[in-house]
Amino acid sequence: MSLLRSASIVSVFTLASRVTGLVRELLIASLFGASALTDAFNVAFRIPNLFRRLFAEGAFSQAFVPVLAATRAERGDAATRQAIDHVATALAWVLLVVSILGVLAAPWLVWALASGLAQEGKGFDAAVQMTRWMFPYIAFMSLVALSAGILNTWKRFAVPAATPVLLNVSVIAAALALAPWLQGQGVAPIYALPAGVMLGGALQLAVQIPALYRLGLLPRVGWSPTALRAAWTDSATRRILRLMGPALLGVGVAQISLLINTQIASHLVAGSVSWLSYADRLMEFPTAMLGVALGVVLMPQLAAAKASGDLDRYAAMLDWGLRLVLLLALPCAAALLVFAEPLVAVLYHYGAFTDRDVQQTTLSLTGYGVGLLGLVAIKVLAPGYYASQDIRTPVRIAVVVLVITQLFNLLFVPWLAHAGLALSIGLGAMVNALWLLVGLLRRGSYKPQPGWGRFALQVLLATALLTALLWFAAHALPWVALRQHVWLRMGWMALVLLAAASLYFASLWATGLRLKAFIQR
Repeated sequence: MSLLRSASIVSVFTLASRVTGLVRELLIASLFGASALTDAFNVAFRIPNLFRRLFAEGAFSQAFVPVLAATRAERGDAATRQAIDHVATALAWVLLVVSILGVLAAPWLVWALASGLAQEGKGFDAAVQMTRWMFPYIAFMSLVALSAGILNTWKRFAVPAATPVLLNVSVIAAALALAPWLQGQGVAPIYALPAGVMLGGALQLAVQIPALYRLGLLPRVGWSPTALRAAWTDSATRRILRLMGPALLGVGVAQISLLINTQIASHLVAGSVSWLSYADRLMEFPTAMLGVALGVVLMPQLAAAKASGDLDRYAAMLDWGLRLVLLLALPCAAALLVFAEPLVAVLYHYGAFTDRDVQQTTLSLTGYGVGLLGLVAIKVLAPGYYASQDIRTPVRIAVVVLVITQLFNLLFVPWLAHAGLALSIGLGAMVNALWLLVGLLRRGSYKPQPGWGRFALQVLLATALLTALLWFAAHALPWVALRQHVWLRMGWMALVLLAAASLYFASLWATGLRLKAFIQR
């Protein structure tokens, strides 16, 4: 299966995930707006997500996938299956302990992440309660990450990419069906959302099982002390643990940055956490469809190329990935910078979501947009290090970038409030991506293929034309005032985006960039 076809499969399912995720956020915004209780839910949901990104999709995946790919290349399928069983056993025991501790420590976790909620006791108490209900979500998602790592190594990308849709559908169903019932019982309807999160986690794990079973790769978890000892002494487990140490620090740095930003936002005006969360949901469209899709596909193949000593293939895959990042992420970044308010208005401006919420979310989205190119590029550049089982270098870079990001916060937050937090993250991502790129170039791992100068000029010219069109459309129509004309506003949005995309790709064609040849390359 080609890289582009694999990435396209992941992107299509990721698009479905992000569309349903956007519907989820739109529904939450319409039903609950931006208040102390929505801040409480966002904080409570962010806590298990923080641990999920730290352990499951972060340090564990970064260590597990390269080791699994190398084990399969060096020792064959039988040894790989044994390694899977041992890693699954060790992971299951760790998750059991972590879940129990997380439920017990919920008040301290909420305080560490958003002590500002204590200014309004209702918000803090709600966040603690919802954290306790949702914390076991990390166990489901860590096992989902294990399953996804196995399936991606065997080039089965569809199921792992499709499963996030189930979380969004579950939350949507809970908001529509359970929330009214809770309100009738005298309970705040927002408490339906944690139930939807837990159901979504269970469903995501359940759909992985048939896919693993068909491949004969369903992990066998041992619950006896003997099985646990065998798991911890397995060479693959030890290699993963050695790699997870620096990876945990690296991912932890990013999560510390998120923790600090949430803590700062919780001390700003009520709704700040929610405005950032709504903007972040929009940012996940391009970052996930482009960056995550490419990272998921490139990681096992880069690791396999490194393990087999095929350095030319390794460098060529990185070059192709970076060109695709520039081709698709740069126009998306331009759109977020000049067309943010129409996007927020069309997608969120309903029900309890006010004109002020549109303005404040727009500011957040613009700040994030400054760093979109960097956020997507990191998803391609970092696997270039992980495939070589070098996690220390990205960690060192991430630590310095964390300090730089907080210096940006000191500069921008007093001036821009919550939007300053988004801008600091965006600028930090650009610094991180540039540093990773320079490191790969200096060590000779990445050698740019010929034609980069012409390619970059073609993309920049097409992006400039797209930006001009979107800027005109953003100021020519009263997007916020059209709140009562839902279908008219949506129609204008569809027309503008279609025209912008057509102009962009037509401009590329006119300058001589043939997408078919690029795809085949």
